[in-house]
Amino acid sequence: MIHHKTIVALATPSGAGAIAIIRISGNEAITIASEVFESVLGKDISKQKTHTIHLGHIVDNSKTYDQVLLSIFKGPNSYTGENVVEISCHGSTFIQQQIIQLLLRKGCSMAQAGEFTLRAFLNGKLDLSQAEAVADLIASDNEASHQIAMQQMRGGFSNEIAKLREELLNFASLIELELDFAEEDVEFADRTQFFDLLQRINFVLKRLIDSFAVGNVLKNGIPVAIVGEPNVGKSTLLNALLNEERAIVSEIAGTTRDTIEDELVIGGIGFRFIDTAGIRDTKDVVESIGIKKTFEKIEQAQVVLYLVDGSSLSVVGSKLSVQEKLDNLLIEINKTQNQFPLKPIVIVINKKDLLTENVISTIHTKLTTHNQQQTTIYLSAKQKDGIDELKNQLLSFVNTGDLRNNETIITNTRHYDSLLKALESIVKVQHGLDTNLPSDLMAIDIKQALYYFGEITGEVTSDELLGNIFANFCIGK
Repeated sequence: MIHHKTIVALATPSGAGAIAIIRISGNEAITIASEVFESVLGKDISKQKTHTIHLGHIVDNSKTYDQVLLSIFKGPNSYTGENVVEISCHGSTFIQQQIIQLLLRKGCSMAQAGEFTLRAFLNGKLDLSQAEAVADLIASDNEASHQIAMQQMRGGFSNEIAKLREELLNFASLIELELDFAEEDVEFADRTQFFDLLQRINFVLKRLIDSFAVGNVLKNGIPVAIVGEPNVGKSTLLNALLNEERAIVSEIAGTTRDTIEDELVIGGIGFRFIDTAGIRDTKDVVESIGIKKTFEKIEQAQVVLYLVDGSSLSVVGSKLSVQEKLDNLLIEINKTQNQFPLKPIVIVINKKDLLTENVISTIHTKLTTHNQQQTTIYLSAKQKDGIDELKNQLLSFVNTGDLRNNETIITNTRHYDSLLKALESIVKVQHGLDTNLPSDLMAIDIKQALYYFGEITGEVTSDELLGNIFANFCIGK
C-alpha cells in the first residue's frame, strides 16, 4: 500500500438506501473535495474549521450530481490521523458511483480493504489489537461479541499487555547493563523483584490464555447439537427455539438427512443450533451419511441436547415397561456420553403433554439415580412449553462472569498464539532465574517474550502480517 496517496471508498454498505457515505483520506482530501463541492452559502471548504459539516452540491463543470452534506476532519484529529472528508449523499447506487468516479478523476485512488484503519494504526491512532477490534465490532451480532470488541477497542487488552511489557523491558535493560559490567560481577536487577514480576506476568498470561476458550465461542456463537433417534421431534424443537418453521417436520422417520443450522441470541449470547439426522441403524446410504455427519457435529458442539420422545416411554401398546425402556434409553445415552466424555449432555424429554405425572415421576427417579449430575428437562416442542427453561439451562453453561466484570477476554487466534509463545518464554526465564542461568542467556528469553508482547500491540510487525490482518476488513473501513 502506498500511504502518501489520497484514498476514497464507499464507507456504507453497497446498494441503494436513504443515504450513503463516501470517505476520503489523505493530505489532499480537503483540496480535492473543494474542487467538486459548492457550498450553498458560498464557503471556501479549504478554509473551514475541523469537525464541521457543510451543505452544498457535488458538481463537475456545469453538471450537478447531488445535494450533499460534507464533513471535515483535519489531521491529526481524525480517524486515520490524516485529513478526512466524508460526503453524505443520497443512497442511489448511480449517484454513489458517479461521485466516486469524479473523485478518482480529480486525483484520489481507490482504497484497499481496511486501508483507512491501517492508516489509523500507522499514524498511531490505534494499536494493532485495537485495529483488529474494529473488524470484530463491525461483525458483532450479539451483546456478548459487541461488548468484547468494545472492551478491546477501548484498549483494555492493549493496556494490560503494554504495562507488563514495560515492566519487563525495564528489567531487561538492567540485565543488559549487567552484561556491560560482567567483569565486576555486579547485579543491577533485584532478583527478588524480578521473580515477583515473572510470577505476576505468568499469572496474567495464563488468565488471558484461559479466557480464549470462552471468548472464542462468545464471538462465534456457541454450537449446540440436537441429537436423538429419528422422529423424536428434533426439527420441531429447532423450529420452537427459533420461533419459525426453519426445518421440515414429518411423521416419517429419517426426514432430516443432512444437518440444518441456524443462530439465536439468548440473553445477549449467540447460540448456533444444529438439527441433526436421527441416530439409528439403517441401510439407506443417504441417511447413513447424514448419521455420520451427526457425530461430526457432536464433536464440534459445545453442548449436546439429547432429545427423547417421552410418549414412546409409555407402556401402552408395548411389551416393555417404562423401567425397561428407560434402561435401553440410558444405554444409548451412555454410548454418546462415553464417546464424548467432556461434553455436557442435556437429556430433553419431549412431548411431556402426552405423559402422566406418574410416568414423569418414574422417568425422573430413574434418570436421577443413574446420574445425579445429568441435567434433564421436560418440554413440549410442538406446544412450545418448556422452551424458556431450556434456554435458561443453555445460558447456565456459559461462563459470563468475566464478561459481566468487564475482564479482558481473548477472542483473536493471533493474540492467543502470541500469548502462548510469550508464556513459554517467561517460563524459560523463570527456570533460568531458579537455576542461576547466566544473564546473557536469560536476556535471550526475555527478548523473545518482549517480541511476542510487541506482536500483539503492533510494536513488532511485518508487511505480511499487516496484509493478512487488514485483508479481512471491508473496503471503506
